[in-house]
Amino acid sequence: MATTSAGLLLYRVTPDDRLEVLLGHMGGPFWARKHAGAWTVLKGELEPGEEPHDGAVREAVEELGRPVPAASTPDLDLGEVRQRAGKRVLAWARRWPAPVPDLTAIHGNTVEIEWPPRSGRRVEVPEIDRVAWFSPDDAREVVVSAQAAFVDRLQESLAAS
Repeated sequence: MATTSAGLLLYRVTPDDRLEVLLGHMGGPFWARKHAGAWTVLKGELEPGEEPHDGAVREAVEELGRPVPAASTPDLDLGEVRQRAGKRVLAWARRWPAPVPDLTAIHGNTVEIEWPPRSGRRVEVPEIDRVAWFSPDDAREVVVSAQAAFVDRLQESLAAS
């Protein structure tokens, strides 16, 4: 059975009116030297009985290791995508108003993995090892391929409002 994750695509509008989205780089040795396809919406698996939107906000806070801004308007529902391995991902978008804090020292949650694979050795790694702001075009180049649809939907929703 495919798992379901929920995430929050944080975005900002720069002083010169450019849209940027915040993505997280997946942590651990497998992703260490990868760029394209190694970035993701801040997301994670839902807890049993958890409302998806609540899970999306919780996961963003956990992965950033800091609070996210309170929503000044309802978060934008970006719908669902299915990733290559079948995982279902639901996402919402929330604007991060100025001033945006320095996010270079994130210290989010960690996960234990077997590394190297099939070695029996367990290591603890950050789920997200860094975050960065991307223009929509750049985000589409680096994000997990199915998640590029969230960037498209965000742009469409903002253009329509």
